[in-house]
Amino acid sequence: MITKDTLTEAADRIARVPRAHFIDGAFTTAGGDAGTIALINPANEASLGTIPSGTPAHVDAAVAAARRALPGWAGRTPADRAEVLHALADVVDANVDLLAAIEAINGGKPLAAASDEIPVVSDSLRFMAGAARTAQAPAAGQYAEGHLSYVRREPVGVVGAITPWNYPLMMAAWKIAPVLAAGNTMVLKPSQLTPLTTLVLMELAADILPAGVLNVVLGTGSIVGDAMSHHPGIDMMALTGSVRSGQSVAEAAAATVKRVHLELGGKAPVVIFDDADLDSAVETLAVAGYVNAGQECGAATRVICHEDVHDEFVAKLVRAAEALTIGDPAEGESIELGPVISAAQRDRIAAMVDRARRDGAKVLTGGQVPDRAGYFYPPTVITDVAAGSEMAREEVFGPVISVERFTTESEAIAKANDVVYGLAASVWTADPGRMLRAVEQLDFGTVWANSHLAVATEMPWVGFGHSGYGRDNGTYALDDYTRTKHVMLAMGAARD
Repeated sequence: MITKDTLTEAADRIARVPRAHFIDGAFTTAGGDAGTIALINPANEASLGTIPSGTPAHVDAAVAAARRALPGWAGRTPADRAEVLHALADVVDANVDLLAAIEAINGGKPLAAASDEIPVVSDSLRFMAGAARTAQAPAAGQYAEGHLSYVRREPVGVVGAITPWNYPLMMAAWKIAPVLAAGNTMVLKPSQLTPLTTLVLMELAADILPAGVLNVVLGTGSIVGDAMSHHPGIDMMALTGSVRSGQSVAEAAAATVKRVHLELGGKAPVVIFDDADLDSAVETLAVAGYVNAGQECGAATRVICHEDVHDEFVAKLVRAAEALTIGDPAEGESIELGPVISAAQRDRIAAMVDRARRDGAKVLTGGQVPDRAGYFYPPTVITDVAAGSEMAREEVFGPVISVERFTTESEAIAKANDVVYGLAASVWTADPGRMLRAVEQLDFGTVWANSHLAVATEMPWVGFGHSGYGRDNGTYALDDYTRTKHVMLAMGAARD
């Protein structure tokens, strides 16, 4: 449980953590920076200090360190690497409340939500540590007469990773765990808005990870991210972020023909049939739609509801939205909805809601920027959203749930699939046959039935379409961060 003392400790740790790049096993400010980047507490707009803005020279140094460390790390047995990852997980578990409090202060995340996320970090590390020890390949054998074939599973090499501001440490773990477990080394760029938990983790892990295995370069995507994507010493790029960021990384990576792993945006439809348990759906959506202030790529932000239960569902959803407790996470664990990450993000959400209103949609609750400090936007419910409109098809990335109507099953599926994204969706019905038909026809990488936003480390998280490609979680992630080498040995003629 996060107490006032924990928040005080977190604020002190934020003030003391090295504001520097972590390269070759040590924090460093050498090499000069492209200025500084201000960090702001989004709940009260107070300064959290600055971080250095890195340059291509820092990327060069980090890549060089990762390449030096690669032979030794890749040459370790999976069991040896697993021990290191378990030790890193132990450190995370020993500092759960501290890391969660730092996440809450840096990102404006409610304490309960932040507390739920940090254990996922250690769980990812432990799962991948074990999974790498059981990597599978085709059976060795004579697939060509007189030749023995077997498959070696090898690390890709040096992986560059860019992580987002909405789940800073959890998304870092979703990259770090499989990348390192598979024997790769890494250069990581956290979001310039929320780097603090990553820096604290590196401080805690400095004596656990061999020098150069995991390097962190602070800075912007336009400078550091671009340098990483173009760098000939990086063999693969992995990014969780916006579609635009993913396109930039993929375009830059093409110059050196490096692998790319992208987890991008989403516009998750929630299809509610007339036989759905509306109370259960609303209870779930009050969390899955507004969690992290809606700044979640799989958030339940777009409801497609059968016309016979539309009005009842909307009334229940409005009551649930209005019952949420909004405020600064530092006020305690009763806070359910914090701010969005920045003034720019809040203004973008507000402008999108205003455009929907002008296009004829009805804002039933919320929809106005509150007059208070911090980058808050209220939980909002919009109905009468036209099919094909911006609100129906584009990602809001804020605490806004829109509702559309449908009449037939085929219409519901068609509306749900009428987006460029393909990350997540859910269907709500008591009819098993309808459930199975919908799951088969919904064109999304994760589809829930009578649930939404439940995630398991053992199962892949993957998008289709503009939501990207490449798998996080599960053994599929290990596949993405390894390469296969076919070895064929001529057996020669038998000797008597």
